[in-house]
Amino acid sequence: MKSSRGIGNLKAGLVGGAILIAASAASVTHAEGRNPLKISDAQYEPVLFTDVDGWAEDDHDAGFASFRNSCKALLRSTAASREGQPMRTALYNVCVKAADVDVNKPGAARAFFENNFTPMRISPLGTPDGFLTGYYEPIVQGTRDHVKGYDWPLYRKPDNLLPGGRMMIASAAVGKKKARKRKLVAYHDRAAIDDGVLAGRNLEICWLKDPIDAFFIHIQGSVRVRLDDGATMRLNYQAANGHPYYAVGRYLIDRKIVPKDEMSMDRIRDWMERNPKEGEELRRRNKSYVFFRETNLGNDQEPLGAQGISLTPGRSIAVDRNLHVYGTPFFISAELPINTEQPTTRFRRLMIAQDTGGAIIGPARADLYFGAGDEAESIAGRIRHPGRFVMFVPHELDPRVLKGDIPLPRPRPTEQQVREFNDNQAKIEAAEAAAEKESAAKESKPAKETKPVKGVAAAARKGGKKEAASDSDDDSAAKKRKPKHKG
Repeated sequence: MKSSRGIGNLKAGLVGGAILIAASAASVTHAEGRNPLKISDAQYEPVLFTDVDGWAEDDHDAGFASFRNSCKALLRSTAASREGQPMRTALYNVCVKAADVDVNKPGAARAFFENNFTPMRISPLGTPDGFLTGYYEPIVQGTRDHVKGYDWPLYRKPDNLLPGGRMMIASAAVGKKKARKRKLVAYHDRAAIDDGVLAGRNLEICWLKDPIDAFFIHIQGSVRVRLDDGATMRLNYQAANGHPYYAVGRYLIDRKIVPKDEMSMDRIRDWMERNPKEGEELRRRNKSYVFFRETNLGNDQEPLGAQGISLTPGRSIAVDRNLHVYGTPFFISAELPINTEQPTTRFRRLMIAQDTGGAIIGPARADLYFGAGDEAESIAGRIRHPGRFVMFVPHELDPRVLKGDIPLPRPRPTEQQVREFNDNQAKIEAAEAAAEKESAAKESKPAKETKPVKGVAAAARKGGKKEAASDSDDDSAAKKRKPKHKG
């Protein structure tokens, strides 16, 4: 991800000039504060539905069906849980209206969105595009019991995993009575768990043949396990160990093992299979580890997203839960490798935020859900592409209505303005650095030696009690001396 430092400073440098309204990370930490559109390190602008590329051609009924699915969760929320959360409250109010829409009436779904939402282009600060990846639900072979050849468990959440990925342990014995104190520490990472730190605690839900399968299941967050008796076990994300996600694909790109434009899950899997030792080491670099729970979902049902409702292939997305509210509609425009391995498929579609993930970070970052099985895996695995995001904001939060509460965005600065500003900033920073260096050099110069008063020196040598000048004399002398530096 490119640094946005130079662009971010434009807010101060181009006072009254041209820039989209932007929120800095220092001043805003969450989308659900008083100003729901102040999203950290984001820029946004209201547009018309006629300006949303592909909106008129989309299947509005399909998008509406997915949105109403999210409404099931939103409408179950209590007034207390929505208090102080304007975006969640606004979506709740829209969902109340959605219940009355006649889905059999042609054009009703499209009219619903246009009558209740304001489209807002949103992107990372200083860039027009967000970033898209894909995910899916794996289908693998497994066993309930540990048998030969099936040596890789999927675990349920351990009892000692505390919120925030912490656990309580006993510290070293201290004091005469050997009392042991307890302290919070980070939970076990992937390497420790793979080495068996959780073994023997009856946490195993099922066992798999392939450690690479287990690794990718952790990334996807759900799985269908086909058992030897013909049954299918459905597992869903329950918790994570709290360690940050490590992008193994990025590792392979940075070391020029796989070219960036060829990166996919298939390439990662292929490399790990051909290099088992190096593959194991790379997997252990990703310290994040996921725990699962068994569900009672049928074979015809999709997995549950973080919102607690079933995902819809081609309509559900995972977003940054620290920035966005589940149920928020997004219209996404991109050229993606869906029909071919090249990004030639025109993708213009209304998607609903219903899930999240450890690697999904940023205001215009989405993981597109494609369903279950090999075909979904193939499509999802090759998506790593830019995309344009339009967030649908309920009318009651429309910045043109709220005015003073949410200021209108200004036009984006031109490339020339950005270059000039960055050049000026570089000159200013260089001058400041030179001044600091000069000041440090002056301060590091040793002060001129002053000869001690004869009596004092003699007293010091002899250990005598003779005092030199009094405090008042010292003060008087200090007043006569001029300081070398100001400030």
